[in-house]
Amino acid sequence: MRSENAPETPATKFLQQHGIAHSNHLYDYEEHGGTKISSRELNVDEHAVVKTLVMEDESGTPLIVLMHGDCKVSTKELARQIGCKKIEPCKPEVANRHTGFLVGGTSPFGTKNKMPICIEKSILDLPLIYINGGRRGYLVGVHPHDLLRALLPKIVQVALKG
Repeated sequence: MRSENAPETPATKFLQQHGIAHSNHLYDYEEHGGTKISSRELNVDEHAVVKTLVMEDESGTPLIVLMHGDCKVSTKELARQIGCKKIEPCKPEVANRHTGFLVGGTSPFGTKNKMPICIEKSILDLPLIYINGGRRGYLVGVHPHDLLRALLPKIVQVALKG
């Protein structure tokens, strides 16, 4: 059930289609504010806010990495764990093209193109996570194990304390 003010996005449609319960959290988006701003606005631990990062391998094949808001991704370790030579972040316009979302509003749910998804293992230890709902200034609260069921991600351990 959509709450009165929650936007309908490809991400929320995906959550509904997969029967994933979620809470809606709207906040004032700040350009380049990242998870530091969203966690402050929602009054939640930044570790529980999950970033959706669009990266690509050496051949330009895109993938999504789900990472704690207060951590960075070791691209070297990620490449090793998924069997690639090199991983690097996509340019914003390339990420937009792959996902159909604007950077800052990228969600792993309902992306335009299907891509492999990697999730940091320790995210699964959290009772509840906050992840982008497909629009800038909009997060959804979901149980991390619902991500396993709906996204079938590869579990990796590539977090660097940010």
